[in-house]
Amino acid sequence: MYQSNQNIDKDISIGVIIPCYRVRNMIIDVLKNIGSIVDKIYLIDDCCPEGSGKFVESTYNDERINIIYHKANLGVGGAVKTGYRQALNDGCTIIVKLDGDGQMDPKLIEKIIKPIVDGAADYSKGNRFFDLASIKSMPRLRLFGNSVLSLFNKFVCGYWNIMDPTNGYTAIHKSALLRLPLEKIENRFFFESDMLFRLSLYKAVIWELPMDAVYAGEISNLKISKVLIDFPFKYLTRFLKRVFYMYFLREFNVGTLQIVTGTALFMFGLIFGLVKWINSILTGIPATSGTVMLSSLPLILGFQLLLSAIFYDMQNVPSAPIQKYD
Repeated sequence: MYQSNQNIDKDISIGVIIPCYRVRNMIIDVLKNIGSIVDKIYLIDDCCPEGSGKFVESTYNDERINIIYHKANLGVGGAVKTGYRQALNDGCTIIVKLDGDGQMDPKLIEKIIKPIVDGAADYSKGNRFFDLASIKSMPRLRLFGNSVLSLFNKFVCGYWNIMDPTNGYTAIHKSALLRLPLEKIENRFFFESDMLFRLSLYKAVIWELPMDAVYAGEISNLKISKVLIDFPFKYLTRFLKRVFYMYFLREFNVGTLQIVTGTALFMFGLIFGLVKWINSILTGIPATSGTVMLSSLPLILGFQLLLSAIFYDMQNVPSAPIQKYD
């Protein structure tokens, strides 16, 4: 958790993006709690069947609000990316993403942007796993799912210091956002994880803000079956891309040697051992101790080297914010 007692520079322009889809009953309360520190508010009506955008337009007056309508539903990622583009065009320095369903307290905006304002981070996000009391309020299925996704994200993105990757309460500095290929980032529920992956390729620094998990019996649009089908392949492709970019394309380091040597030894031991085991079954002739050692030793050494590569990756979490070099 990042803490700072410095005053926020009032010259910094802060924009808040709120994707709107089935949030008609909560959106006004969310807007009322957005403080004066925010300069621009972007409501993205993502083809909302409840007409959230029109509802706000006719019932709530705030000169900071800019309502953008999608003709087709693009998903949470598509809505946020629309907001990002508009906020950049309007000259916003820091852009916050806030849900309109009341689960994210707008009063935390000042805290979530502080690491970015102070130059310590490029991207900050909420973390509902920091406090045990907060975790208890999370539905068990969501708790399990988020815990598993958190583990996968550590491998895929290399941010071993963060949890709760699906948390959508985020803030980003324009320096980091301008580097991201928004057109390549996922539009729907994989958006938050894909953002972390893209940020990792540019070694953006990420900090987390502990926050409470708030659930009021709302129905999530995310289906478990879709996660089980879609997410594994997406995680795998992004993991392989990060390893290629970080350890082969852009530089060679100790981690590169550990990955190459460890993979070669492990695969040799595994394949050699399987071939000899199958041959032993078919012929009825037991494998010699030398054959067993020739299989097990490379397997063990390869596994240890791969563990060392993971440890090396954990020691190389980005620590120098992008914004300091712009």
